Amino acid sequence: MKIQDLGLRDYQPTLLAMHQFTQQRDNHTEDELWLLEHYPVYTQGFNGQDGHLLRQNTIPMVRTDRGGQITYHGPGQLIVYPLIDLRRFGMGVRNMISCLENTVIAMLDEHKIDAYARKDAPGVYCGEAKIASLGLRVKRGACYHGLSLNIDMDLQPFADINPCGYAGMQMTDMKTLGATVDMASVKQQFVSVFLAHMQQGSNT
Repeated sequence: MKIQDLGLRDYQPTLLAMHQFTQQRDNHTEDELWLLEHYPVYTQGFNGQDGHLLRQNTIPMVRTDRGGQITYHGPGQLIVYPLIDLRRFGMGVRNMISCLENTVIAMLDEHKIDAYARKDAPGVYCGEAKIASLGLRVKRGACYHGLSLNIDMDLQPFADINPCGYAGMQMTDMKTLGATVDMASVKQQFVSVFLAHMQQGSNT
């Protein structure tokens, strides 16, 4: 699997690049894992309801073809896009969602942060607050879009939306929960834990 650290990127060109990669890939294309941050942007899933944007502000909103409702991306948040042929690993989309969630839970545990996943609402939660959001799309057996994990970011823009469509959902990040981390180390940790979980999944 090819690991791509893309730094800080605008959302729309990245979305286009994901589409192009997924459209052009074939059975021999190497899977890729993209790690990056986005400039401030709201993204809305293809079935998203406009009412979940509570207040207009200066942050742009982009409609996408992923599942789920509205969310926010900004600097200090790790974005992970797994561009992976699920058939190679004998996985379905639910397996990939669980793999991403379990990766984050294991990572947070290493920082003494208790976290869990919910069957009724994809993502990772700490207490009553959400720390990671997920939204995937699958075409011809290959997934794209992915995961956002809040590391050390401005959480205020979440106050102008119902995050992931849930009114009153509180958001948190690793810094708020007491972790002292930097983006580079979190990226390295994510890759290590994720690849281990993928290997475990392919062996079951």
